[in-house]
Amino acid sequence: MIERLQGVSAPDNRPIRPQYSHRPGDRVVRRAVLETETVSLRPPRPHKRSINPALALILGFAGLILLGTIILMLPFASTQDGSVGFTAALFTSTSAVCVTGLVVIDTGTGWTGFGQAVILVLIQLGGFGFMTSATLLLLFLLGHRTSLQQRLLLGQTMGGGLPGQVIKIIKRIAIFTLALEAIGATILFPRMLREMEVGEALWWSIFHSVSAFNNAGFDLVGDFQSLIPYQHDVLIISTIGTLAVIGAVGYTVVADTVGTRGIWRRMSVDTRLVLSASAAFLVIGFVFILVTEVPNPNTLGDRGWGSRVLDGVFYSMTPRTAGFTAIPMDEVNDETAFFTMATMFIGGGSGSTAGGIKIQTFMLLFFAILAAARNREQVVAFGREMPISLVFRALTVALVSIALLFTSAIALTFFEPFSFLQILFETTSAYGTVGLSLGITPELSEVSRMIVTVTMFIGRLGPLALVLALAGSATPRATRYAQESVKIG
Repeated sequence: MIERLQGVSAPDNRPIRPQYSHRPGDRVVRRAVLETETVSLRPPRPHKRSINPALALILGFAGLILLGTIILMLPFASTQDGSVGFTAALFTSTSAVCVTGLVVIDTGTGWTGFGQAVILVLIQLGGFGFMTSATLLLLFLLGHRTSLQQRLLLGQTMGGGLPGQVIKIIKRIAIFTLALEAIGATILFPRMLREMEVGEALWWSIFHSVSAFNNAGFDLVGDFQSLIPYQHDVLIISTIGTLAVIGAVGYTVVADTVGTRGIWRRMSVDTRLVLSASAAFLVIGFVFILVTEVPNPNTLGDRGWGSRVLDGVFYSMTPRTAGFTAIPMDEVNDETAFFTMATMFIGGGSGSTAGGIKIQTFMLLFFAILAAARNREQVVAFGREMPISLVFRALTVALVSIALLFTSAIALTFFEPFSFLQILFETTSAYGTVGLSLGITPELSEVSRMIVTVTMFIGRLGPLALVLALAGSATPRATRYAQESVKIG
């Protein structure tokens, strides 16, 4: 079928004559002559320099820590006469925002109800993420729409994610977090009613449920005992341990597991890495703690096998993340302390409330070592090839973390009389945002507290975020150099 244009003019305004005659069945299309129209365009606006997302994240956490410090310095925030001082308040605020759990003032006896509430809010905001919390407030209170830059920043705080999916994921994380914390508090509340009044039992349950899920390690037991008085209580130990494990794997892993109905082959590689490594660490940690501490009469040696199994399982859950303990850490053997440092350094899953270099980082390096041992150039995990850029990033995170960790430990040796094992354990706990200690935290000097504070801050944000914030975006090189081999080993 032929379409014929009528009314269309040539450049000299003469009508274009058709080259054929009209035939029966042809469809004639008539269109008006388009007149010339001048369109004015505004000059482009000058490019506004946007803040580096990693730097914005650092400033956001620093601002939240400073605000918490100021509030905790108020006289009515602590049980002692007057203010606790800047250093103690800063240390506590940093530990809460970074969900670490190291304390120089006992949370249960050194702070008033107001001070404990401030610490709990800091834990919740720090665990959930400063930027994600601020965005939720804007969404629900102001109805504010987030920009692409803000979504990229939010995705970075959660360990990655497409900009278009970030807001939806944040809302789901909020519901997921509050629901699990409410379930945990509901389980703990009837148990605490046996020994507390209703108001105190409710507060105790809420505080420990939030602290456990966010892997903070803060407790209200008193006298820096953690959960040692409840070492035989199956309900408390299992509830807090379960909350800590779920918080350590992260929402995306849980959502993927539920969405795939637990079918292993349908899960993403990221989920399989986290679940397989977490299960391996739980089993290895449980066996290791029984082998090393059952002969120790000061930890598990004087307990029955029921309590040994319960506390052994709990210990295999919490050292990587939460910082709760049911055995006295200052009495453990040296081999247990070294093993605990290794697990604290690895930490939990990316995008979770846990710290450390993250399970995915460790597993990428593990598979890279396997590839090198097999003389293969591709790093493969669960039948999928990993991008070499991710391997470089994992190696950067691990090496920078080791360097920062030993720098902090060596710095502490100049100001503290403790053994290097105690100091290294303390700095590893701070960097991994775990909160376990061999009993030296309350005795640290003012300078050492500041060193540990900085270590907690860096450990929470991660070395890669600091490198990105300081280095900025790299421009790709247009040239490549000739290759040459060097001797290794």
